[in-house]
Amino acid sequence: MFAELIARAGEVSFRFGSISVDLVVDTERTRLVIDGRGARLGQTCREKADFTLAATAAAWSELGTPGARPGFQTLSAMRRTRSLVVTGDMVAFNRHLLMLERLFARLDEPEGDTAPPASPLIEPVTGRYLRLAIAGRTCRVYFEEAGEGIPLVCLHTAGSDSRQYRALLNDREITDRFRVVAFDLPWHGKSSPPAGYQRETYRLTTDGYVETVMAVIDALGLERPVVMGCSIGGRVVVHLALRHADRLRAVIGLQSALYAEDRSIGDPAPEMALHRPDIHCSQTAGALMAGMIAPRSPAPERWETMWHYMQGGPGVFHGDLHYYFEDGDLRREPIDSFRGSPCPVYLLSGEHDVSATPGMGRELAERIGAAHFEVMRDVGHFPMSENPAVFRDYLLPVLGRIAGDSD
Repeated sequence: MFAELIARAGEVSFRFGSISVDLVVDTERTRLVIDGRGARLGQTCREKADFTLAATAAAWSELGTPGARPGFQTLSAMRRTRSLVVTGDMVAFNRHLLMLERLFARLDEPEGDTAPPASPLIEPVTGRYLRLAIAGRTCRVYFEEAGEGIPLVCLHTAGSDSRQYRALLNDREITDRFRVVAFDLPWHGKSSPPAGYQRETYRLTTDGYVETVMAVIDALGLERPVVMGCSIGGRVVVHLALRHADRLRAVIGLQSALYAEDRSIGDPAPEMALHRPDIHCSQTAGALMAGMIAPRSPAPERWETMWHYMQGGPGVFHGDLHYYFEDGDLRREPIDSFRGSPCPVYLLSGEHDVSATPGMGRELAERIGAAHFEVMRDVGHFPMSENPAVFRDYLLPVLGRIAGDSD
């Protein structure tokens, strides 16, 4: 059943080195060898494989198909949902994960119409730098903005940056009514880390995250803004609404959940593969995020979303996960106090997210009495960047409600 891998092997660059993998289908085992000459299948031999990938025949058949159920879009997604068991040299597995995903999950499928524009186009987006004090330290923060009206502050995901919101910044239907502001957290994107960063280990905390967002809001003079965030941003909007409800018009959480946990199998766990000297961590980050994207998301947007992760600074993604997995756990917060809050919370969850699943989003919505909760079809963990056309169909009604409430 793996014969088509060989056909695709010629299209995948084998600059990752040579590996041998045992593929287990139910109880049958096949050896896959990948090297500079390509990929080839054969019977298992006495020599031990670098690692083994084991799944049922049904799971292997569904992997990477356009209609794949949530959790079956890539190897890393299957691993998170425990549909794939990886054993053996886990460092080698993570080191070669991007190549394996390109082979197994069909990430190199045709990209459709990517023709350049007929003439040059200057986007209506302005980018500037803001110097301000955060937690007593000077920070140089990069932000982009477009539009006029109600301030809409956009928060990016862990390990990435504000480029994830480029489609929203260019959407006239939104910018005609909202002043959209998207900024890079310190250490991310074009925002520098503070002086002396070389002597510390970056770790994002709840207090630091909330203080940073409010410092940017104050520095830009934004009156009662709407704050929208995804993933870690989708979590912190709840913390913001808990602490600063009277200063916010509303918050929108994308891929929000009370908490997050690592549901993968093996050692090192995915987050531990993001800050090791023996793994190309940025490349691995991009490969892991491929497993968080819906199978029908357009290939150019999928790869651009992955590219943002491949450009992250050393240790930054890992430091963000401290907040995502540990410090930002909402189960320790008085979230039941939300009922009757002057700051409405709107929640949107992508159906293919295997981290902050739709079920986890629904649980949060019920606990806090959210003003709105909806599951977005055909998107995963990064709705605003992986499939902005589908995402806007869910976002526009929410923004309409917020704008209507403010009239």
